[in-house]
Amino acid sequence: MNLIDTAPHEFNANFNFTDDGLSPFFAADSVVKDHDGATESTFRHDGERWRAKLYYQDSNILHPGDNTPDGTPFHIEEVREFRIAVEATDDPVGQRSFNAHLRPRWAGMEVENEYGAEQELSVPFDEGVNVRITGSNIEFHQYINLLQQAARTVGITWTYFADPHPTSNVQQAERYVRVHRDESGPVHARDGPLAQLGHVLEGDRDGHRKVEQRDMDERGDQLPGYRHQTAVDEHRVQEILPDHNLPKRFKHYFAREALDRDESDTMAHPKVGAIYQGSLWRDPDRKLGVSPDDLSTLTRELEEGLLSILSDAGLDVSSTAQFVDDAYFENTTSDRERQVVELPIRQIRENQESVVIQHIADGLSPVQWESLETLVTDGGEIAPKDIAEDGGFHLDSVYRALDGIEAMIEREYGSVQLRSTHVGQLVHDAVQKARQGAREAVEAAGKAIDAADRGMDDRTSALVAWASRHADTFRESDGGLDIDFGTISADGLDDAKQEIRRRLREGYEIWTDARKDETTWRIGQYHARVEYDKHADANYLSETVTKSITGQLHDPID
Repeated sequence: MNLIDTAPHEFNANFNFTDDGLSPFFAADSVVKDHDGATESTFRHDGERWRAKLYYQDSNILHPGDNTPDGTPFHIEEVREFRIAVEATDDPVGQRSFNAHLRPRWAGMEVENEYGAEQELSVPFDEGVNVRITGSNIEFHQYINLLQQAARTVGITWTYFADPHPTSNVQQAERYVRVHRDESGPVHARDGPLAQLGHVLEGDRDGHRKVEQRDMDERGDQLPGYRHQTAVDEHRVQEILPDHNLPKRFKHYFAREALDRDESDTMAHPKVGAIYQGSLWRDPDRKLGVSPDDLSTLTRELEEGLLSILSDAGLDVSSTAQFVDDAYFENTTSDRERQVVELPIRQIRENQESVVIQHIADGLSPVQWESLETLVTDGGEIAPKDIAEDGGFHLDSVYRALDGIEAMIEREYGSVQLRSTHVGQLVHDAVQKARQGAREAVEAAGKAIDAADRGMDDRTSALVAWASRHADTFRESDGGLDIDFGTISADGLDDAKQEIRRRLREGYEIWTDARKDETTWRIGQYHARVEYDKHADANYLSETVTKSITGQLHDPID
């Protein structure tokens, strides 16, 4: 099947070379001294002309003396570091390039930190060089070949860089497409894949739970979708992409100057990218190497993840119609072996809702209620012993209580958190209702218990969960459904209407999935009391307005 070809964007990796010890470093030092500090030359690669420039910079590496700890003679008086800047000469934009930062490494080497203190640098091999490559708009597998040819053309033996050490690793890599600005809204919408992924997959309190939804540029101008992104670690990514193993960020973003550009200008349209980031690994010992197989896997996973996000948002990834080419994204399709995965976001969300509702319906022990209340009200890292101390419980009682609600939580390294931000919100609502003794909590539990007594299946469970979460009342009669959404607080009237539309779309899908009578839905009514800021989009003081909204379930809200 032909699918959109994504383009490589930023790339950052550490290449370590040890086969020739410090020889690459000594060679770079010799070439720079022979050419009064810098030299440059050009070469051809894959039919394209490139320019390479070798130069040096100061270093904070302390001189080892006459010999390194491994016994290698060190006759250089001043320790320097070296850079090879490589760029495509025919690139009109000038952003198809990379910089290779070459530094010596030996076991036991010492450096001076920014405060002037000396400290030993951890080196995972005896002697060699580290080459930190930072580049953009180049296919990932081409960097090492370009490094070798650039080294050769400035006078350094290219075979020094033939075989990266196993400790070499990719730090960051991105692939992207550019989407027409009139088509990209569903990607970053409140009910779109970026926001939904963050709410149902990100941990309640781990290091990567933030969902960025920024609709204002640096000048303070409104630009919907300006910076929207979310991240998933290596464990949670498998919930949506089962054969993927790399943590990822997914991002929708505009250029800073996008608002000033006409639609005919490429920069007026946003990029949507999939990004591998080494810091997202939950396991700190995990890394992605730089072997051909590693880079092939990297490309495949980023492409498939990106295409699946776009497809989930309703874009046709088998056509070029909704995309815009630029200097590096060609907007073409090909039949390379890739797959588009149907993301099970809604299923994950419904499962989480059903779990919470069922636990509430079955009844929770005082220790379980205390544990949940602590998790939703304390913003720090929580351990079972903290819950025991706060509630005056025995630690064994807390462990037994947590075992009983394990479907809602995650325990790791002596800490406990709610399974996702979505579960966190559900639990927060349940705790608040229980604490207040609100009528809605009693009705929600009653609905769930009644459905369970009737042999509630998964689809009905999802419907019960949806109704309990969103509706004050949910009545079915010969006159159709009557749904009262209660009070909805929003930034503005349009925002409130968008939230009602989202609830209606979601409710209809769950209603039909439960094999309920569509006619009952279509002739039904909804009610809502919305509170919003009358001046949300203007430079006035806030003024809260309350308005009642009523309509037919099957009619779009005006």
